Parts: sequence; structure tokens; C-alpha cells
Amino acid sequence: MNLFIETLSTNPQLFFVQVFVVVFSICCHEYSHARVALWQGDSTARDQGHLTLNPLKQMGIYSLVILAFVGIAWGKVPVDPERMKNKYSHALVSFAGPAMNVVLFALFTIAFSIILSDLETFNPETIFSDHPILMLTKIGAVFNIVLFVFNMLPVPMLDGWAVFSYFFPKLGQGKSEFFNGFSVFICFLAIMGINYLVIGADYTFGFFVNILLLIGN
Repeated sequence: MNLFIETLSTNPQLFFVQVFVVVFSICCHEYSHARVALWQGDSTARDQGHLTLNPLKQMGIYSLVILAFVGIAWGKVPVDPERMKNKYSHALVSFAGPAMNVVLFALFTIAFSIILSDLETFNPETIFSDHPILMLTKIGAVFNIVLFVFNMLPVPMLDGWAVFSYFFPKLGQGKSEFFNGFSVFICFLAIMGINYLVIGADYTFGFFVNILLLIGN
């Protein structure tokens, strides 16, 4: 099994691009939670300094170290649903993070399409090494779709749990061992199937790039 950090010696450009994309995207994701929570009356995240894109605050040193070595990272913003002013506030705050990932996907995809359309000639086999910004924007787009889909799973500790619990209240009442086991199973399947999720995100990215290129022409 190869560790992510081995990419640093085999392809340092790819390593740093991926690290930048992951850190930037997660920090934007967590910032969105904090900002919308404040709009909804909960200042917990603001009071604890989470209205920032600082990765040390939004992700923490352990997440950053694990990212460098293994390629896995996470973020966390403290919120208090009891302080929010509307019954839908918790779901809205939870959805704010994944929604930011959709926005980032759109921005990265548009940037990729604009840059690609301006290239008069290019070699498909070396395009990313010749044009590292294209590498950054593609990885940024694909990763943010993956992050959106994964976080929207109706599994405890993921954003999708609060969102789906709002529309399906009985979901949040599940306390049985079977229910908890099923949630863990769904999360396990998602992790094991991450490669398929990336493939699907890549196709989604390519689909929108082709549409944007057609519109541009």
C-alpha cells in the first residue's frame, strides 16, 4: 500500500496541488458552516475563531499531518442548534458546507474551460505538466464534487444527516443497533467506493467542460 506522501518524491507538483486543493476546499466548506450559523443566530463558531480560512483553525494540526502522509483530511466547526432562531436553521447550516463545494466546483470548472479554450495547441499527454493551472482547476473541480456527495450522505457526523433529518424527522429518531450499524455500513461503502465516486466526478466535470466549451464557441 502506497502512502500519499510518496507522491512528494515521485510527482511533487501533483502532491502540492492536491494538498492545496484539499486544504482550501475544506477551509471554505467549514467557513460556510460558521458564517451561516452566525446568520442563523448561533455565534459559537465565530466566538471560537472559525470565521477564517486558516487551516490550523478549521482543520487542526492532526488533520493536516494525516493529509500529508495518507491523503485523508477533515475539518470541524462547533455549532449549537439550540441557539439557532429557526427550526430549519440546523439543516441550513449543515447544507452550507456542501453548497460551498458546489460553488467551488462551478468556479474551478469555469476557470478550466476558459484556460483550455485559450490554448491554441496542446499535447493531451503533457497538458497538465505544461499547464499546472489546468491541473489545479481540474483537481479542484473533481475533489469538490466528491466532497459534496460524501458529505451529503445521511450518516451521523456528516452534513447530510442534519439535512435529511429535517425533511424526514423519523430518520433522526433511529436509535436501534440495526440503524446505527446500517449508517456505519453506508459510510464504509462510500469510503470503499471512493474510486468510483472520483470516476463519476470526473465524468461530471468533463460533461460540464464540454458544455462550456460549446457555449464559448
